[in-house]
Amino acid sequence: MKMKLQEVYSALKIKADNIPDVQITGVCFDSREAKDGDLFFPLQGERDGHEFINSAIENGAAASVWQNDHGIPNKKIPYVAVDDVMKAFDTLAKYYLAKVNPKVVAVTGSNGKTTTKDMIASILAVSNNVAKTPQNFNNEIGVPFTILNMPINTEVLVVEMGMDRPGQIDHLSDLANPDVSVITMIGEAHIEFFGTRDKIADAKMEITHHLQEDGLFIYDGDEPLLNERVENVQQRSETFGRNDNNTIFATEVKSDKNQTTFKTNLWPDVEFTIPIMGEYNVNNAMAALLVGQRYHIKVSAMQEALTHLYVTENRTEWLKAKNGADVLSDVYNSNPTAASEVLDNLKNLQTGRKLVVLGDMLELGDSSKKLHESLSSHIDPKDFQKVYLVGDEMKALYDLLVQKYDSQDLSWYSKDQLEKLTEDINKELNSNDTILLKASHGIHLENVLHELI
Repeated sequence: MKMKLQEVYSALKIKADNIPDVQITGVCFDSREAKDGDLFFPLQGERDGHEFINSAIENGAAASVWQNDHGIPNKKIPYVAVDDVMKAFDTLAKYYLAKVNPKVVAVTGSNGKTTTKDMIASILAVSNNVAKTPQNFNNEIGVPFTILNMPINTEVLVVEMGMDRPGQIDHLSDLANPDVSVITMIGEAHIEFFGTRDKIADAKMEITHHLQEDGLFIYDGDEPLLNERVENVQQRSETFGRNDNNTIFATEVKSDKNQTTFKTNLWPDVEFTIPIMGEYNVNNAMAALLVGQRYHIKVSAMQEALTHLYVTENRTEWLKAKNGADVLSDVYNSNPTAASEVLDNLKNLQTGRKLVVLGDMLELGDSSKKLHESLSSHIDPKDFQKVYLVGDEMKALYDLLVQKYDSQDLSWYSKDQLEKLTEDINKELNSNDTILLKASHGIHLENVLHELI
């Protein structure tokens, strides 16, 4: 970003005299992250952002936005007075997006958003100046932040969009006006707030509401809920999946601990490699390949980009326990789709004994008991020799698994018994074992992980 404070006033349609001659080179909303040249937006969080304006300036911010209902601003610092800070954030983002005028690829989905975003950005960066959502900054604050911090020479912007309520994706799509919209899949994440997968699908489809007229919609063609709704999309659509009626489908999929390889119908003789575990990541890669094809990236270049992929936030990561055991950790996120996929992939790995620690999957509402029970079909003593379950919701799964497991191989703990869980695992875990830890962050399995490694 690069603009004078005078241009910020103009973009926000604010008339003022004697505007300081200040150069703005970025934006921030966390005063601790303020850099030289930033414009600070004092957004309302648990505390009022206006409390941190002075801190932002001390840390290098060149100017601050100031909301009119907060009294007289500190005139010792350059400021922009507005009626609504959040609306000003959005308005400036739309202005800057139009000024830079990149192609925009928007990505949403119940799982795989961040990985797919990284795959798309890696492929398009072969022949374009690409900017992308940092980490998982995918909400009402993260999307305008992403837009406003892209370099002025950006040719393609890859934007991740998350949601936890209806209308949220519509708003984000309106901000970004994508040229390509991607839905990775429809799962059960946040079903507590939506009630049904049908309503989740409706909310995800909002990513097409502001798709450019000549835009492209890319989605999981194996998902009936999306196939039903695509009839209402006027723009061209392409699909990925495992079924052979998709635009692109996978063949010869092989996965091990550190990488996954696959071929596709579009390039039958080309083997793609992604440096992450999980056959479920093949769908994410195929979505990225369709985006790359849209922008005329050579298949050899796409192959190379995926091979050397860097994933921003690979929540599922391999670690080593203190005793040498392999630890597959995903202690910050879990939902039924993600949990079943990682279980299915882990059981196919050729390793020694396998142990599983599963904590509650949160935000599943009235469906929680049934969805926790659904994991039973993915867990069997021949695949996973020891199972440890944590949390009130996991009690439903425990009650089913007692029919399969001997009592010494299946344990349940309340979420305040993590110390006892850690003690029991340490007694059991051998150096040639593999152990999975997966739960929603609210269960705090990271405390168990810390003790193991």
